[in-house]
Amino acid sequence: MKKNFNLKLFNRLIGFTKPYKFNFIFVSFSAIIISFFSILNQYFLKIAVDEYITSKDYEGLLTVIVLMLAVLCFQVIFQFLFIYFTNLLGQKVVFDLRTKLFNTIIKFKMSYYDKSSVGRLVTRTVSDMETIASIFSQGLFMIFADLILMFSVLVVMIVLSFELSLIILIILPFVMLATRFFQRAMKVAFNEVRNEVANLNSFVQERLSGIKEIQIFNRQKIETENFKKINERHKKAWLKTVWYNSIFFPIAEISISISVGLIVWYAGSNIIQLENFVSLGTIFLFIQLSQMLFRPLRQIADKFNTLQMGMVAAKRVFEILDSDYNIIDKGTLKKQEINGDIKFENVYFSYVKNNNVLNNINLRIKKGEKIAIVGATGSGKSTIIKLILRLYDLDNGEIKINNKNIKNYKLSDLRSSISLVNQDIFLFADSIFKNITLFNEKISKKEVEKAAKNIGVFEFIKKLPDGFDYNVKERGVMLSEGQRQIISFLRAYVSKPKILILDEATSSIDSKTEELMRFATNKLIEDKTAIIIAHRLSTIISADRIVVLKGGKIMEIGSHSELITQNGYYKKLYEVQFEKKELFTEIF
Repeated sequence: MKKNFNLKLFNRLIGFTKPYKFNFIFVSFSAIIISFFSILNQYFLKIAVDEYITSKDYEGLLTVIVLMLAVLCFQVIFQFLFIYFTNLLGQKVVFDLRTKLFNTIIKFKMSYYDKSSVGRLVTRTVSDMETIASIFSQGLFMIFADLILMFSVLVVMIVLSFELSLIILIILPFVMLATRFFQRAMKVAFNEVRNEVANLNSFVQERLSGIKEIQIFNRQKIETENFKKINERHKKAWLKTVWYNSIFFPIAEISISISVGLIVWYAGSNIIQLENFVSLGTIFLFIQLSQMLFRPLRQIADKFNTLQMGMVAAKRVFEILDSDYNIIDKGTLKKQEINGDIKFENVYFSYVKNNNVLNNINLRIKKGEKIAIVGATGSGKSTIIKLILRLYDLDNGEIKINNKNIKNYKLSDLRSSISLVNQDIFLFADSIFKNITLFNEKISKKEVEKAAKNIGVFEFIKKLPDGFDYNVKERGVMLSEGQRQIISFLRAYVSKPKILILDEATSSIDSKTEELMRFATNKLIEDKTAIIIAHRLSTIISADRIVVLKGGKIMEIGSHSELITQNGYYKKLYEVQFEKKELFTEIF
């Protein structure tokens, strides 16, 4: 049992029911009451047969039937309460567990997402959670109720007739053995099912995210074939469970029929030969009780499958909860301590071990200074930004703000003091206003409109349908790249950061929007420490200093006029870009 059922995992899951002790106790109590009423009703049947039907006492029979109806009513009421509160408990536990899981996932380092499929995380957060809920609604308490019923039935049987009970006890081990083999096989099968469900979710999520590329490159047929292969594996995994069910449940039904037949044969033949063996009512009762014994056993196997699926899902969820990818947030310094003075001291960093992206970076950015970072693709420009925001942690060295290690700042305060405008802007399926405020209820629409006027984009947004209330749909598909960029600039402006980072923020917009963005940028960086990563020279020429990166190392630092006269790496980058610009002008 220990090998096939993880008791430690089960106890951990049950620990989530602690806040709902009353609910847990009431459900357990209801299971006992239901078992009592179920057997009591069958016992009234025995009384009806022995004392009233055989003696043709109509009034007495009517009294017993009324009692049976009363017991049945109580049984139905407790059955309703049992089902309602087991499901309620399951949903409460899943609510808490899902909240904890989501809260954990959104705090992971970016390195976790570099290695993990988003589709799998969606599976863990949504469908796996519903499977865990079924542990309570269809598994655990149902099994508990069935076990109580079976135990009570066995006790009653032995008390009434030990000889007839032996018939049941001879067949029972065979059914239990079959149940055991069934449970083991189903655990393996359900592991396969959960794996294939995760694979399906991951595949579909990724393809839908890249639907534009699939259609542009005419890959519909290829991706459909790939989907068929994964879907086929999913079907085969489920068919294994169907196969095992097809074998087990007929065996259980045959066992019930055999036991009933043996009881009728043995008891009937003895009644004919011996007058005082057992009463006719007892035979009726044993037939009913044998079904009440074997049918729950068959159902327990089915419910144990549900429990197994839930345990498999719980194991996957707890694996994520136990991951050590959380960013350590033990800082105590508040955002008031952040003044915009940034210092890199002997910074080393790698995404993959022993493959450094940054090598011994030493850099001081003074409060209010405008720094541009340039370099070829892969030189480490964007990595520097990610490290300042603590999306990743350093391998070696320190990054300091106001001469204090950024790890000493509370993470939320550190990030709320820094605004990032990316080249690739993510927008939620909601209004422009909410995408600007990021659902921060403390920022009013008047403040957003005033900010839009300050950076010169108010009229641009008002021209859109419904203005600030315009729903941009998923990922902002209803907007152009330039429009999404404007929203990101405004988002950064209303957050009132101490440090502003522009990462290729104007590389994918037209010349008209670029002019608008240039004004917005100048307003945006006023009185702030600004770090600008850009290819367009018009954006970086006016920077106080330009940091030139190559292969993760700082090659040169200086103003544009200083670097252009040094005949170094920056001048070569500048000349290459200038030549491309001239060639573009000649062609058009």
